[in-house]
Amino acid sequence: MVFEYIPPKYAQVIAAVQRRIESGEYPPGSMLPSEHQLSGEFGIARPTVVRALRVLRQEGWIETQQGKGSFVRGRPALAEVAAERRGRAELERDESARAGDVITTGIGAPPARVAAGLGARAGGELEFRRLLIHQDGEASEVVTWWFPPGLAGGTALADPAPLRGGVRQFLARARSVRIDHVIEHVTARRAAPHEARMLGISRTAPVLALYVTARDASGNPVAALDLAMPGDLHELEDAYSVS
Repeated sequence: MVFEYIPPKYAQVIAAVQRRIESGEYPPGSMLPSEHQLSGEFGIARPTVVRALRVLRQEGWIETQQGKGSFVRGRPALAEVAAERRGRAELERDESARAGDVITTGIGAPPARVAAGLGARAGGELEFRRLLIHQDGEASEVVTWWFPPGLAGGTALADPAPLRGGVRQFLARARSVRIDHVIEHVTARRAAPHEARMLGISRTAPVLALYVTARDASGNPVAALDLAMPGDLHELEDAYSVS
């Protein structure tokens, strides 16, 4: 049986705007239609349009002027390169800026890969912060942050209320922890029981898993991320110069 792949709605908006820029329909310097207009044209919610425009801006296709709107810059030299690295994006995620995401906190046994990244004892428990991310009304990602003992307890990281400013900013402000760099690994695996339940998929369904270890300037791990994405809803792409 052959299945047709349908990109997520925000990706369809990105592709359409890119085609219009490359064809000259949206020439450099011209103003893009408003978020409201794009929302109506594509029949999608405004937050989805905002997400698409954010990606286009990060990749250099457009620029946004405060109080005026978004304007076309043109096709970037490496248009296919996504400037945003996912690990960094999660560190900067402002939970209070989104509606509909579910946040849980607690103490549990991390995946072996996470425990190893944090230098934690195998089989031990760590504090975690978990988000269920929705996209276009559907459960799209399970994002789980894990923290070394004593780092999250008694702070907003252990509170299920939305975190303002992101994990990176909070650690710097509340714990004087400065994240210097991250190490990312991407793999494919079966969904864990809690991921299958939260995402509404079967236990045998494949997920793309992103593992991120955030470290300070001395290389010491200060937080770890385990992000699960249904394999049929996401794809990864990269491009780079060889000159």
